[in-house]
Amino acid sequence: MTLDEFRPLLRPVTDAIAGEALTPALADQLDRRIPPSSAEFKAIEAACHAAIAAGWMCAQGGAGRRFGRVIEPTRQTANLSVDVVDLTDIVGPHHRHPNGEVCMVMPVTPTARFDGKGAGWKVYPPGSAHRPTVTDGRALVLYLLPDGKIEFTGQA
Repeated sequence: MTLDEFRPLLRPVTDAIAGEALTPALADQLDRRIPPSSAEFKAIEAACHAAIAAGWMCAQGGAGRRFGRVIEPTRQTANLSVDVVDLTDIVGPHHRHPNGEVCMVMPVTPTARFDGKGAGWKVYPPGSAHRPTVTDGRALVLYLLPDGKIEFTGQA
C-alpha cells in the first residue's frame, strides 16, 4: 500500500463531507452513507493496516500511541487534512478543533471504543475540544480536519 494507492480511497469520504456542517448529525449521515460494513469503509480500513505494516503510516510515537499526518489539505481532499492514529487503552493529549473534526473509528479489538464510539463515524463541531480516549483495546482512528487545523492545548 502506497500513498498514491491510499489517496483515491478517501474520495467517497471527502465528497460526503464537502460543504456539510460539522455537527453530530453529520456522523449519523456518514454512518448511513459509508457504514463500517460498506466496501468503501472496509477498503480504507484494510489500507490503513497495510500502510502501518509498510511503515509509512502512524510512523511517529510509541507503544500505545502512534500517529502521523498522511495528507495535507488540498482541493482534491475538500481542503481536509488526513491523519491516522493507532491507540491502545489511552487518554491522549487535550486538543481543540478550531474548524471541527471528522473521525472514522476502526476498532482493531472488537470491543474498543473511541470516545465511547465503536466502528463508524464521530464528528466534533468547530470550537470543540477533548482528550481522545480509547478504551477496551486498540483502535485506529482516521481523522479529517478542515484546513488541517488542530490546537494542542497542553491541558492535563
